[in-house]
Amino acid sequence: MHTFQRMTEVQAPASELFAWHAREGAFDRLSPPWERVQVVGRQGTIRDGDSIDLEIKLGPVPVRWRAIHRDFVDGHQFCDTQEGGPFRYWKHVHRLEANGEGATLHEDISYRLPVAPFGDWFAGSTVTGKLDRLFTYRHRTTRDDLAAHTRFLNHKRLNVWMSGRSGLVGAKLAPMLTTGGHTVDPILRAHDGSQEDPTWRLPETDCDAVVHLAGESIDGRWTPEKKARIARSRIAGTDRLVKSLLSSERKPSVFVCASAIGYYGDRGDERLDESASHGDGFLSEVCQEWEAATRPLADAGVRVVHARFGVVVSANGGALARMLTPFRLGGGGPIGTGNQYMSWVAIDDAIGAIYQVLMDDVVSGPVNVVSPNPVTNRVFAKTLGKVLTRPAVTPLPSLVARVAFGEMADALLLSSARCVPDKLNACAYIFRYPELEDALRFQLGKMPRSDRAES
Repeated sequence: MHTFQRMTEVQAPASELFAWHAREGAFDRLSPPWERVQVVGRQGTIRDGDSIDLEIKLGPVPVRWRAIHRDFVDGHQFCDTQEGGPFRYWKHVHRLEANGEGATLHEDISYRLPVAPFGDWFAGSTVTGKLDRLFTYRHRTTRDDLAAHTRFLNHKRLNVWMSGRSGLVGAKLAPMLTTGGHTVDPILRAHDGSQEDPTWRLPETDCDAVVHLAGESIDGRWTPEKKARIARSRIAGTDRLVKSLLSSERKPSVFVCASAIGYYGDRGDERLDESASHGDGFLSEVCQEWEAATRPLADAGVRVVHARFGVVVSANGGALARMLTPFRLGGGGPIGTGNQYMSWVAIDDAIGAIYQVLMDDVVSGPVNVVSPNPVTNRVFAKTLGKVLTRPAVTPLPSLVARVAFGEMADALLLSSARCVPDKLNACAYIFRYPELEDALRFQLGKMPRSDRAES
């Protein structure tokens, strides 16, 4: 029998820590992005008899795992045991203890590997390494989420309507909100789901806040048709949503609308805070009209925030996910000169920033959702190569990028925007991952080995 133990102090009341685990979305927040895990069935949450069915990939092989919850002690303990899965035996006990004004989270796992003793010989160290990375990720996420929620513990819980809930940011933001005691209802398109002139079907629930994240992907070659879809989905889509909200009896008090640092255009090494002027080009024009489409809500007294996202660092999608294969094969490197600035943001800070502006009643207007430490493309490539332990010296010349990607290469890959999050700093937002290497290691499961692992 093997055991694995992990203990972390959380600066939040024990009751809030326990409630966080019991709410919808906890498993989604705790599932690491580098593991291929899919929930295929779920009943309840963490009370006795509740269950979750997972499909996990062990290499190319899909394996089902069914976990049953037992030994529930309200406010103190819950436990899951494997009913079917890759282990001969698995029991995972979660215990929470009050610790002054905070709490301590204890996790104890007992397990046996299959085909003993050969499983121990061939897979023992691999399993303990996986568990160490998994619980480093889980405990850091739990601690940081609870810190964000505790900061606004006296703020009312919000009923949030959200478009783009299944997208890169929405899929992470929704469970962060629900584990904090908020409710999230999707704003759905009222037709077949294409981005052509989208209309919306609003929820029937009460509404305190709206987060609008939907929009056509900017990936791929920008044909005239693609550019038209990008623009329509953002400008016409936002315009129609604003009109629907204004005609609804359930108007929000705050409207957070996605935007992008493409607003600023190609600006070299100029420092760009939220007061900087707009740039030139297709993306800048789209962002300007996109933000302008929200003006009627602001005129009606709704607090409007434009979240100008930088490059979102997430292993689940976006720019980082596209870069992983060539870098893992040793073919990664800088694009063009590599001197262009990349204003990036870790996915957990992207959703943390949205949470901050939802709850902080004085923030309005444009907000740069970026790390306080932008880097050049060359530094980004070098850091990713370091984290993956691969060389990152194979450049992608500007000419090749333009031939391969057309106009999109100049707008996204070769342009430079050195953005800074002055508004987030002004409202004392605490960045979880201000440094790129830490953000990449956390997303890719490359954290240093903990000394608090197995026995």
